[in-house]
Order: sequence, then C-alpha cells, then structure tokens
Amino acid sequence: MSQSLIKLIESKTFREVPLKFEIGDTVDVHSRILEGDKERIQIFQGVVIARRGTGMRESFIVRRIVAGEGVERTFPFHSPKIAKVEVIRHGIVRRAKLFYLRDRIGKATRLVERRATKKHAGK
Repeated sequence: MSQSLIKLIESKTFREVPLKFEIGDTVDVHSRILEGDKERIQIFQGVVIARRGTGMRESFIVRRIVAGEGVERTFPFHSPKIAKVEVIRHGIVRRAKLFYLRDRIGKATRLVERRATKKHAGK
C-alpha cells in the first residue's frame, strides 16, 4: 500500500520530457541560478560518470577539469532547477560507472566518440 502511494505522489512531480543521455556522454547542463530577485542560467559542461537511484531520487554526476583540478557536480534528475541537458558528444564506454576517470590525468581522460552510422542516423 505505501509503495503505491509513494509512486502516485512521485508521478506528479516527474519531468514531462525525460532527459536523454547516457554514461560517457559529454553534456551541457543548463541550471537555473537565483541571484537576489533575478534568475539566470549557468552552464556546466562535463562527462557524465554515473547515474544512480530511481524515481524522484534519481541523480547523475558530471565531471569536468577546471584549472587542472577535477570538479564533480551531482544533479537531481527531475529537479525543476535544471532547464535542459544538451548532449555534445557520445562516448563509447563499457561500464556503468566511470569513477576510474578520477585517477587519470590529461589526454588519458578522453573517451572514444561514438559516431552515428547511416543505418542509425535517421533514428
């Protein structure tokens, strides 16, 4: 009974159009920032290294390098603070979590790009 009640409540706050990206993709996350009474969009670009959780508790981690230092941010998947997520590049990965990128430096952090073929380009 309680599980069905939780699902009913959560279904009302889900994102209408789900975000479409995968692990290993380089994305631009457009997040809304409130500064006083004004609102602006801040873009955080990086590689998606993990997704976790289900339902309203689902989140994803984006990693980027700033001034030689690794920076990771966790975003709630269904948050209204996220305006949109743009996929810049699709990476080829064989793991569900890319935490091994934390130990890599420089060019070793690059992922091989997945390119669309003619057969899949129309989809």
